[in-house]
Amino acid sequence: MARVRVEKVQEQIQHEISNMLLRDIKDPRIQAVTVTGVELTDDMSQAKVFVSLYGSAEKQQEAWNALNRAKGFLRTEIAKRIRLRFAPEILLEKDTSLEYGAHIDSLLRQIKETEQK
Repeated sequence: MARVRVEKVQEQIQHEISNMLLRDIKDPRIQAVTVTGVELTDDMSQAKVFVSLYGSAEKQQEAWNALNRAKGFLRTEIAKRIRLRFAPEILLEKDTSLEYGAHIDSLLRQIKETEQK
């Protein structure tokens, strides 16, 4: 039963952080950022937030730095919006699965082209 609650809170955290990035955070460096998932510990003390960053390497680094600076704001807002007694510590993780998928796709296309020749 407790795991079901954790999963619901994970979904709420993902939804709220996505909304905050779209509407509440005014930093222009945080534009091409998508929240791809949240993993919450069973005791709900830590939330790993997976984000995808888009753009050039320089823009991605700027967005990453800005996100890390906004962690305190995100944590405070999560506590208010979801009404948790203790707000989980926010740990940001880069989600590179889309880049990895694109890389695998390009490799498969190259193999297919060499087989056709």
